[in-house]
Amino acid sequence: MRLSVTEIEDITSGSRLIPANPVDREVEGVCWDSRKISEGDLYVAFVGERADGHDFCGRALRAGATCALVEHALESDAIDAARVGGAGIIRVEDTARALVDLAAAWRKRLSGKVIAITGSSGKTTTKNLVRDVLCADMSVVATLANQNNELGVPNTLLRADEDTQAVVVEMGMRGPGQIQSLCDFVKPDMALVTNVGMSHIELLGSRRDIARAKAEALGAVGEGGCVFVNASDDYARELLAFGQVRERGVEAILYDGSGADPLDYPSDACPSVFAADVETDEEGFPRFTLCTPAGRVPVHLGLRGLHNVHNAAAAAAVGCAFGLQPALIARALEGARPAEGRQNVLEAANGATVVDDAYNANPDSMRASLAMFSTMKVAGRRIAVLGEMGELGEESAAAHEQVGRLAAAARLDRLICVGERAEGIASGAESCGMAPEAISRVPDAAGACELLRGTLEAEDAVLVKASHAVGLDAVVKGLCASC
Repeated sequence: MRLSVTEIEDITSGSRLIPANPVDREVEGVCWDSRKISEGDLYVAFVGERADGHDFCGRALRAGATCALVEHALESDAIDAARVGGAGIIRVEDTARALVDLAAAWRKRLSGKVIAITGSSGKTTTKNLVRDVLCADMSVVATLANQNNELGVPNTLLRADEDTQAVVVEMGMRGPGQIQSLCDFVKPDMALVTNVGMSHIELLGSRRDIARAKAEALGAVGEGGCVFVNASDDYARELLAFGQVRERGVEAILYDGSGADPLDYPSDACPSVFAADVETDEEGFPRFTLCTPAGRVPVHLGLRGLHNVHNAAAAAAVGCAFGLQPALIARALEGARPAEGRQNVLEAANGATVVDDAYNANPDSMRASLAMFSTMKVAGRRIAVLGEMGELGEESAAAHEQVGRLAAAARLDRLICVGERAEGIASGAESCGMAPEAISRVPDAAGACELLRGTLEAEDAVLVKASHAVGLDAVVKGLCASC
């Protein structure tokens, strides 16, 4: 983003508290953390539950911010810092709304394609793979980490230059209408839905309603654009229908990473980009033949787990839509690496293998992680530390028990269940024949780490996974630091 302080004032309908010096100084980035300000940034002061960003305006301006967006009057140190540094201060009614207004205005200047990505699971990994594939041939800006909410989405647009060729925007969702509200200013040229699962079913009530909410991204793509849908998802047709994709002249590109024969699909749901000959090596990395309209090419994916073949096929479909050759797409997929907390394989302090998948969890991602873990070559014991899954509502008990049944089938030598609702995981595993003495129940991450401390051996492997709120990243840190 490159906007003058005057332009920011006009776009946000703000009032000038302190004029910039000179008045046409440009802003080159956005930040709302005063500890991470770069020279030339716009500092946005949000009023949060725990802290008020206005209290840190002075620090942000002294660190080099060119302008600050605020909602109320500031202390004298912030005013003095602005005057000394020649920075502007603009007062607006709502800084969050102002950020969206800036993103909407900047979106109109972007010349490249904007791709929206959402789904019940796999959206961050798919976003990263799409980024990696497109980066092989063009300039790309993508959502950082999982900043897929009302602040992260506008920030993604504002990080792009006017001539950036592709902007990859991950979109999270917690209720109906949320994706639509993001799309109102993102205005995607393309949209991709990874799948329709049970994540957020507590808030939406049914998978059908989840599909309807996810389809808001597809419905936001206008005539001449294209959308990408997983052909193997049982809600693929509903997604296209809810988004009125074909009725509006939008191209639908279906992909499939299941390894199924495309001829088994109905003619109106047949994937044009798909994986064939799918298998995994002894470390859990998939091999497959990527089949596209432009040809076939072998791929040895750089991410573990068969579920990631779906994510790779999705990224390949986007690459094909941009005209990239299959060989170039394959190289990008082979060079992919996992993000922190997402099946990242680490080494514990004693040499044991730790599969860090602690960032988040839902029934679908639990199934995928356990399947991946069961295919990994492990010389010692196979141990899983599984915690609660949130936002499942009335489905919670059944979903946790199902994860337990999957755990019992995953060749585990030991299962550690973390949290009250994870009792369902334990009982589900027992019901499928896992020995009671192999199952432990602990209230929190500290309890899990205590169980492993002193008993973990160098040849063992540990999978760590739960909803983010459970805090099992502490187990990963504990294993890698001291166990």
